[in-house]
Amino acid sequence: MTEKKMGIPFGTICITDTAKRLINEALDSKRISSGKLVREFEKKFAALYGVKEAVAVSTGTDADALALAVLYDYGAHRGDEVILPALSFVATGNAVLHAGFTPVFVDVERETLNINPDLIESAITEKTIAIMPVHLMGKPAKMDEISKIARKHHLKVIEDAAEAHGAEYKGKKVGTLGDLAAFSLYVAHIITTGEGGIVITNDTEKAEILRSLRSHGRACKCETCVVSTGSGYCAKRFNNPAHTDIRFVFERFGFSCKMNELEAAIGLGALEQYAAILTKRTHNLHAMMQVIQKYDKYMFTIQEEAHEKIGPHAFPIILKEGTGFTRDALVNYLEKNGIDSRNMFQTMPTQCAGFKYLGYREGQFPESDYIADNGLHIGVHQDITDEQINYLDRVLEKFVNEKQRTL
Repeated sequence: MTEKKMGIPFGTICITDTAKRLINEALDSKRISSGKLVREFEKKFAALYGVKEAVAVSTGTDADALALAVLYDYGAHRGDEVILPALSFVATGNAVLHAGFTPVFVDVERETLNINPDLIESAITEKTIAIMPVHLMGKPAKMDEISKIARKHHLKVIEDAAEAHGAEYKGKKVGTLGDLAAFSLYVAHIITTGEGGIVITNDTEKAEILRSLRSHGRACKCETCVVSTGSGYCAKRFNNPAHTDIRFVFERFGFSCKMNELEAAIGLGALEQYAAILTKRTHNLHAMMQVIQKYDKYMFTIQEEAHEKIGPHAFPIILKEGTGFTRDALVNYLEKNGIDSRNMFQTMPTQCAGFKYLGYREGQFPESDYIADNGLHIGVHQDITDEQINYLDRVLEKFVNEKQRTL
């Protein structure tokens, strides 16, 4: 008897009644550019992570780029180098270029999906200014080793925590382990604003620079100007007539990437549901890990070690060598049975055309290549039920049995 398909979509989004109310209030006020809701969202996000500052922007890529661009105020120069893993969503590498720096890629560890700390020092040159570890799929990178290397060579650490909402490393929240950390708030993430990103830091000066950067490098830091789109008046102009001109002084190169009020409203609603969403996603992640253990002869996933908590962003599956199975065959089988998936990310320097000018050669990043060619990921979101996870188990069992008969 053929089992009825049970669809498992890749992602979902939580838009609460609070979010809808705040969106309508913003629409009614006709003030939908960056304003009081963005400031409230930033304040609550900072409180969630126990940091002094959070600066909201329009995308996670912008969050990465601005976190890096802060370094110009501390002596960095265009063309300076940033070390990052060869395997990540392409936004990581793009952001380094957007910020005006040169990406220097390092291979990853197959079992963690994250940058291999043992390979970092050999990539450091006199032009290196920062290391940008990525906590891929919410699995914390080896921050002790990375931070030790950074201190030794006087480098900054900028965490790409795009997928690491809720992750912890040795009792500390991922995102609080470097000089700055960038999160994505895209629709697939635990805390979402639809689109959006946010940078967190304990350094008030860096936060002021970030607010300037997101608004074209504006010099004025008064509250009105920080959130303004460029229309209206500066609140200080009546007390200081010269301040009218300061508002249009731009003291650094900048971006245009402010978050708007409608996005912040969605984010404020998501923050209300954060604990419940994190709990459900964590349950789903652990349940799926148990499923994959049954097929560990053929495939594996990341493991949660005693010193960490994985941020349950998505569920990676990597096929093992020598099984005779292919990633595409598994993807097609899952799709045929209603289970949505995505391939794992490409090796940026050799498989993404935009980075070819850097001169990397195929084969320089064997672990990244292996994961890129043999990996996929599926949803772990809060709308997935135990029944659906059991269905995933049965589909994988059928896939393995069918493929074994053909080998």
